[in-house]
Parts: sequence; structure tokens; C-alpha cells
Amino acid sequence: MRNYGFFLRNPSLRTSQQNPLFPSVTKCCLEGRGSHTLVCDIDGALLRSQSFFPYFMLVAFEGGSIFRAFLLLLSWPFLWVLDSELRFRVMIFISFCGLRLKDMESVGRSVLPKFYLENLNLQVYELWASTGSRVVFTSVPRVMVEGFLKEYLSVNHVIGTELQTVGQYFTGLLSGSGLLVKCSALKEFFGEKKPDIGLGSSSLHDHHFISLCKESYVVTNEDSKSSASSVMTRDKYPKPLVFHDGRLAFLPSPWATLSMFLWLPLGIVLAIYRLCIGIFLPYKMANLLGVWSGIDIRLKGNDINPSKSDNNRKGVLYVCSHRTLLDPVFLCTTLGKPLTAVTYSLSKTSEIIAPIRTVRLTRDRKKDGETMQRLLSEGDLVVCPEGTTCREPYLLRFSSLFAELADEIVPVAMYTHVTMFYGTTASGLKCLDPIFFLMNPRPSYHVHVLGKLPKQLTCAGGRSSCEVANYIQKQLADALGFECTTLTRRDKYMMLAGNEGVVQNK
Repeated sequence: MRNYGFFLRNPSLRTSQQNPLFPSVTKCCLEGRGSHTLVCDIDGALLRSQSFFPYFMLVAFEGGSIFRAFLLLLSWPFLWVLDSELRFRVMIFISFCGLRLKDMESVGRSVLPKFYLENLNLQVYELWASTGSRVVFTSVPRVMVEGFLKEYLSVNHVIGTELQTVGQYFTGLLSGSGLLVKCSALKEFFGEKKPDIGLGSSSLHDHHFISLCKESYVVTNEDSKSSASSVMTRDKYPKPLVFHDGRLAFLPSPWATLSMFLWLPLGIVLAIYRLCIGIFLPYKMANLLGVWSGIDIRLKGNDINPSKSDNNRKGVLYVCSHRTLLDPVFLCTTLGKPLTAVTYSLSKTSEIIAPIRTVRLTRDRKKDGETMQRLLSEGDLVVCPEGTTCREPYLLRFSSLFAELADEIVPVAMYTHVTMFYGTTASGLKCLDPIFFLMNPRPSYHVHVLGKLPKQLTCAGGRSSCEVANYIQKQLADALGFECTTLTRRDKYMMLAGNEGVVQNK
């Protein structure tokens, strides 16, 4: 507070902060940089965010618990009056004290990259990508940024603040070297050699750091604002973001996090109410009350009546893209008729509370084929050939088994949108997935029933099962505006959770 008063009494110092000593990053020429070395900080340079608080909140909430996140939120008014070094120490202590190393590793691999990518400064990244060598010096804990920087931005070296550990836990304290001093770290790393380009924020703290380079540029507040020239769109990501984990669907800034905690009690009650009307009420009434409770439910296309020419008629096989565990439930509700859903992996709790019939598959192709044939002889069936959910606008590889079992196949494009909580998880409790989805203030579920697949495009028409599966995947991707991939369920779980995603029943 004394520091702020000092700056208020000295307008010349405030002017020097508003008018940086070095040119803006927008003035930097990008040509001929292939052999140059760039040094910068992720906080204040690579990211457009003005504060690193949201990323500490992600560590506290996703890696720790809701109570740790609430404690960090309570500390925010006090953090606002602390200087930058003490603020970092307090946020590090609250976020990391008692946190397991493997939990931080999981958050750094599967949660933080999404938010880093969404907040990358496009102008800074263009300069970054034009250089041949990149080194990041940051006061942020190295474990929070190193995985992302090396995986997505191909950084050569990351020098950041080191944290103290005891066994498999963080203590919340800094290592003996303390909070990283960027100027000293740069001199120690490069010695007498000067890096070619230095990039920093417009604060006076960064001016000395970048002045040690041959060329120096700053990212001003105007450069960091959400303008078209600084926002990184998905098509310009350095690497496609297909998989990510975590429950929070928003960047948890202080005000956004406060709004979440204020909403939470009502959200829990609302989720239980929505769950109960889906389980106990008839389809039409459940659909009506669900809409009144704030769920945006839309149906496009008409239900498909099965052919009557076949005396040995089987049920219709609905082939859905997979967004959440509730896909078959919302399909039943919107169509207004009972369906049976098959799944590869479902928790026992989800099976018990499911308002529709669910049948677990064994991953044995012959046994699963026999099971699905039997179910089709009993009625209509829903299958999600991806085998797992995907949050981003991508479709995973379709298993071809379904194409061998039915001649009447109806593709269904499922689309969901949430603003607060994701209703899927790879490493958390799957039984809570429907609750988290229904806790959103206004979750959306759009169901697009496409036309029945012509007979000549099915196995009965001479097509192979792989051709049929690939055709339906492409048809659904076009309807949703998504991109097809060859990634599988195993790829997702190995990346996000380090396992193959099979729920074990004890």
C-alpha cells in the first residue's frame, strides 16, 4: 500500500510505466529470425492474461479440492494489496501445500494446456515461431508451465521457480534458490553471450531483464487486449487440442470463481431436480420440465420408422457421436420412446440411476456382437462407436462392429454446450459426470437425427464394415462441423489419465 501511495505521489513514474522504453512487439520484423534466440516470460508476454491467479486457481481446484480453491479465493482481496513477489509466494503456498506430485503432473498435462492455448497472444506467438531457439525465464513455478511449453510450443529450455518437495508431496514453500530472478538467471544461463531477442511486459521489472538482449521488445496492455490481432484462434494453434480434462469450463478469474461459488448451492439443487424429472417422469413431461428448468433441448430431423418389408425385422440402430454419458438419455427423451444403450465402461452408480436400459459390453468382439444382435432383435438400440466422449470439435475413430449387425442404421449428431462445468472426466469420478453437466445454469443438448443410411451404403449392400463406419463418421462430422481423426479411446485415456479407461468393478 505504501508503494501504491508512492506512485500516486510521483506521476512521472506512472508515465514511465505507461510509455515503455522499448518498442512494441508489433514493430518487430519477423523475417530472417531462423537462427536467432528468443528469451521471454510466459506471464505478461506469451499469455494475454493480466494475472496468473486463474492458473493457480486451476491447480487448486483441479489438482487439490474445492476447499483449497475456496481458500485461494478468500485470499484474493489480501493478494491485491501485496507486492508481486509476496503475492506469488502466498498463491504458491495455498495452491501447492500438501498437493501430490502426481496430481500436479496430471493438471499440467491435461488441464492447463487448454487455458494456456486459449490465452496465447497471437502477435507474440508469430515472433516466437519465427525464431530458431527459445528460452523461457519465469517466476511462475516450473512445474506449472514446462509441460505445456515443451509439448505445444517446442521451447528449448524452461528456467522457473523451483518448489520444495517432501516425498511425493509439495510443501508449498520455495526451494533454497527462492523466487526466480530473471536477470540473474539469464546471466547465469547465457554467461557473456547476449540473446538475440528479449521480450517482456511493459512493467519496469521486465525492462532490466530484456535490456540484456541485443534487441528488446515489450508487450503493452493494448497488445494484450482481446483484439482480433492478438487472439489465438483454434485453426492457428501450434498443435491441435483434441483431449483435455478437468471440470471447469471457464478461466477461473477471481470474479468468475466467486460467481461459481455463489451459484454452487443452487446448482446442486437444480441438478438433483433435473436428474429426478429425467428418471421418474414420462418423456414428454420430462422434456417440458427440463426446458423450463433452463436446459436448452433441440431436436432436428424426424424419428425413423423401421422398414416393414422384412419379416425378420430387427430394431433400428442409432449411431451417435459421443459428448456425455447422457447422450442416449436425451435421445430417448427427444424421440419420446424407450431405447437400449450399450456401453464399454460405465460406473455401477450410473447404471443404477440411468432412466433407460443399459448393457455393458465386454470388449470381446464375438461376445459383444452376439449381445448387440440379441438386443436388436428385442428393439431399437443406441451405440456410440467412438467408445468415449470428446469435448472438442473432433470425432474419434469409429469401431466398425456396429456396421456388421444392422441394415437399418440411423446416424445421430449430438452436440452439447456448457458454460461452467464439464460433464465428462478421464481421471475423476465418472458417477458425478451427469451431476456436473446438470449443474450448469443453462446446459445445451442439440440432437440432429440424420436420414437412414441407404441400403447400398451398408454391409447388406456390399460395403465393408470399415467403409460404413468411416462414411458415418464423415457424415456426422459434416453435420456438426467437426473434424474426423483416427485417435481412439485408448489414446485419450493414456494421454489424460495414464490408463486405458476401463472402470473396474470391485
